[in-house]
Amino acid sequence: MQNQINFNKRFILGITLVSAMGGLLFGYDWVVIGGAKPFYERFFDITSSPYLQGWAMSSALIGCLVGAMASGYLTDHFGRKRPLIGAAALFTIAAIGTGAVDQFTPFIIYRLIGGVGIGLASAISPMYIAEISPAPLRGRLVSVNQLTIVIGILAAQIINYLIAEKVPEGATDQIILQSWNGQMGWRWMFWAGAAPASLFFLLSFLIPESPRFLGKSGKWDAALHILDRIGGREYAIREKNSIAETLNGTPQKVEWKMLTSKKIKPLLILGIVLAVFQQWCGINVIFNYAEEIFTSAGYSVNDMLFNIVITGTVNLVFTLLAMRMVDSWGRRKLMLLGSVGLAVIYFMLGTSYFFELKGLAILVLVMIAIATYAMTLAPVTWVVLSEIFPNSIRGAAMAIATTALWIACFVLTYTFPVLNKLLNASGTFWLYGFICLSGFLFILKKLPETKGKSLEEIEMM
Repeated sequence: MQNQINFNKRFILGITLVSAMGGLLFGYDWVVIGGAKPFYERFFDITSSPYLQGWAMSSALIGCLVGAMASGYLTDHFGRKRPLIGAAALFTIAAIGTGAVDQFTPFIIYRLIGGVGIGLASAISPMYIAEISPAPLRGRLVSVNQLTIVIGILAAQIINYLIAEKVPEGATDQIILQSWNGQMGWRWMFWAGAAPASLFFLLSFLIPESPRFLGKSGKWDAALHILDRIGGREYAIREKNSIAETLNGTPQKVEWKMLTSKKIKPLLILGIVLAVFQQWCGINVIFNYAEEIFTSAGYSVNDMLFNIVITGTVNLVFTLLAMRMVDSWGRRKLMLLGSVGLAVIYFMLGTSYFFELKGLAILVLVMIAIATYAMTLAPVTWVVLSEIFPNSIRGAAMAIATTALWIACFVLTYTFPVLNKLLNASGTFWLYGFICLSGFLFILKKLPETKGKSLEEIEMM
């Protein structure tokens, strides 16, 4: 029936794009540090300290965990809109501050602040979009958040590439330090994120609160008004009644025993496993350790920088394709396709490294892996997480799943160098292949199809 409703797509898309700016800044802030790395390390004189180098790269992850864990409390007490405004403010402060500092400790503090913004945005943006989206459009609208993450990643890769002046072959640390890159270039890489962050902050005041949070808070007139703007009076009344039915008898305050109840616990486990699997499928090591992966395949540093831009472009193209498929193919089918597809590619990639194949063979397999991930697990995981939890506990459950995702990301990032040393590149990618195969079996057994159903219909399932 919802397919016959004349939805106000301009209004829906507008608030979706504003909310999804959290994803854009998530992607930019996450990747920008990679391009600045060779220069701020010389500026802060940490090139001889692996510990400080690792702390600079990973400190934002601590902030991500804090933001993700705090998102449940914030969204259940203050709604979705105000925490999004807070995340935008943190992004703005971090972008300006990180580029302005002259000492290492303040640099880390601003990276932590930016990480909190990432953690908040990664949990709240897809949840908010899911709660304002009509069922027939929800898959592709939530995927807009993943699209903006990918655009943010590509933007950071291109901006880093454009800002950095070419480093002469064989340049010493002192030459790099005294160059424009070593003094100012790395600062402008971070400052470039301040413009979209400030815009996100201003526009966040213009979006409405989630009608489902308003209903949960007893503000039904306000909820009805927003639903009316989305799909008209008839749609608003039907959605309001459906939301009220699912909230009937549930307390406004989320307690731990609600999350561990017999009905909710399996959903929470499903969400946690899918969130962890999205990271442990291994694709992010290609973005985080591109230098090691491409140089192992025989590419030079300059070739590696160009290859990184190629990976970002492929990521964007196939994310756009995913947005067209998620509401027609369905969530379950795409998740199954992604997990088995990556398993096959990783086994081939590991075999290529084992036989010491170089150059184009590795690049092509890496591109196919990124395309597969971008079309399936990357966007669809966020769609599923945003819709499988009941209205009454969605904020808290989403916070737990997102926290699990960032812990998994931390483990993946820290274990790759160790695995690469113990198992070599071939064994490491074979291991990721077995993880993807396990994920395929789990999804096949546990994940129901949710396309085309309202959030309340999914809850009734």
